[in-house]
Amino acid sequence: MIIRAAEADDAQALAAIYGHHVLHGFGTFETDPPDAAWMDGRRREIQGYGLPFFVAEDGARVLGYAYAGPFRPRPGYRFTAEDSVYVAPDAVGRGVGRAVLSRVMEACEAFGLRQVVAVIGDSGNAASIGLHRSLGFANAGVGRSFGFKHGRWVDIVWMQKSLNGGDETPPTGPGIKLSGS
Repeated sequence: MIIRAAEADDAQALAAIYGHHVLHGFGTFETDPPDAAWMDGRRREIQGYGLPFFVAEDGARVLGYAYAGPFRPRPGYRFTAEDSVYVAPDAVGRGVGRAVLSRVMEACEAFGLRQVVAVIGDSGNAASIGLHRSLGFANAGVGRSFGFKHGRWVDIVWMQKSLNGGDETPPTGPGIKLSGS
């Protein structure tokens, strides 16, 4: 398995992986799977900020992906990102999520970010909660019944990881270029 930057040619695989989770899971609150063009637009947007969007590949097959995007659009949030990680259903349990999200975290640290937030759909999502915990994320709270999907109310679990000393010192770099910053 190799981890590399996502490219335009990965759009169909990204859409297939994400589409599975949209239709069958609670990790995202989307209800209609986006197409490959939308996924490629998302990739371009993330990479346009200078932020990481990586895929895990085995041979010529994309097994999963992860990225970090701006947490919120206002300039005061420019040192905080939100991660996303999705794995093909037949690759779950093979270390794909850990490998690709670890690389995203390394890139976020190199970028100079101070906080990474995970907003995990479903308080019963033990795999994602466990993955984030294993990478040093701490619980930051639970939002009860924030979404409604597949006929039931769904919680979100907030987790957070400090990078580069977190809030112990002021930031030294510019952070993510957001509107107004």
